[in-house]
Amino acid sequence: MNKNEKKALFSFLFIYIGSTALILFILLLSYYKKEINMVGRQCSIEMTSAANMLKANILNAYMERKPFIPTPLKNKKLKYALFDKDKKPIYSQLENNNVNLELKVSHNERHSFHVAKLEEHHEENIAIKYIVIETNQIISETQKLKIYIGVILLLGTCFIACIGYLLAKLLLKPVREKVEQMDKFIKDSAHELNTPIAVLMTSASTLKEGRNSEKMLKYIVSSAKQISQLYNDMHYSAFSEQDVFLDVNIDFAELIKESVEFFQDIAITKGIKINEELESCEIFMDKTKTQKIVNNLISNAIKYSNKDSKIMVRVKNTVFSVEDFGIGIDENEQKEIFKRYKRGKNFEGGFGIGLDIVSGVCKEYDLKLSLQSKLNEGSTFSVDFNSVKK
Repeated sequence: MNKNEKKALFSFLFIYIGSTALILFILLLSYYKKEINMVGRQCSIEMTSAANMLKANILNAYMERKPFIPTPLKNKKLKYALFDKDKKPIYSQLENNNVNLELKVSHNERHSFHVAKLEEHHEENIAIKYIVIETNQIISETQKLKIYIGVILLLGTCFIACIGYLLAKLLLKPVREKVEQMDKFIKDSAHELNTPIAVLMTSASTLKEGRNSEKMLKYIVSSAKQISQLYNDMHYSAFSEQDVFLDVNIDFAELIKESVEFFQDIAITKGIKINEELESCEIFMDKTKTQKIVNNLISNAIKYSNKDSKIMVRVKNTVFSVEDFGIGIDENEQKEIFKRYKRGKNFEGGFGIGLDIVSGVCKEYDLKLSLQSKLNEGSTFSVDFNSVKK
């Protein structure tokens, strides 16, 4: 992974994880507040109920003229204390009696308090003035809830980070493949253009010296045509969506003859002979796109044919076929061979866009494209032009 890819990956993860973690935090915060309010209300109800029960017991003892004997509450989570009108403790289970008796509800770092007062008309006869209920349940539940939410937030963030990383890898994979394809394409372009350019330079120098003029002229013509074919494929691949095409009536056999004549000069440098068996056929297509099918199939056959072999170009019953007797294509590669930048053998040259162009034109005109090939025996590419036959 290069520097730019790492930067893009970290930027994506930062934005994705940050935004989703923030949303998760907001949801958990809302849940936390809701739970705290619920715990607070529940404890308030329990403390109020306990205070009312103590108040009733104190009043009953007063009515019966008996002394009130403090006993522990049934709810073990609650403790209580009784204070007189001078705020002095009469009975206390509290850890700290320093409680503000004027506040009905109060809190410190460890406990929450609920204060209930006896009615004033009982003051003269009842020593007890204040009832204080203490609980640590609110603080305890708050701490537990904080830990729970913290763990959820941490695990959620880790899960989000893993999902984000996988998504980033999936998103970057096609981009990386495209970059690798483009890098490979540039390298192949330099390699593919190097051969005809080197031949041109050598032939021009030899021709300048007056040696082997006829042979050198053939090499020059062959190299120029190779460069022209490469340029045409590159231009079509890059700008076909911008160009304007027009379907016209085409003498298909005549168009193929022109292409064969064009490629004879290229084939001769490998000692390859292109033979024709052409039936008269007229089709209705764009001429440029038709030539792309014919030229690329013939060019492909030349590239992958053995030296001093032959190529058969046929048209029979609207089916155009190009047969070579070269290296052939492995059965596993036959399904992939029409994909862009896919080449039969790396050392054979080419950009891997020729058959992709052929496949694209065939799909556009609903032409049936087929391939028959055996490894080390040769290949036959066929295109049925019946759907555009005039």
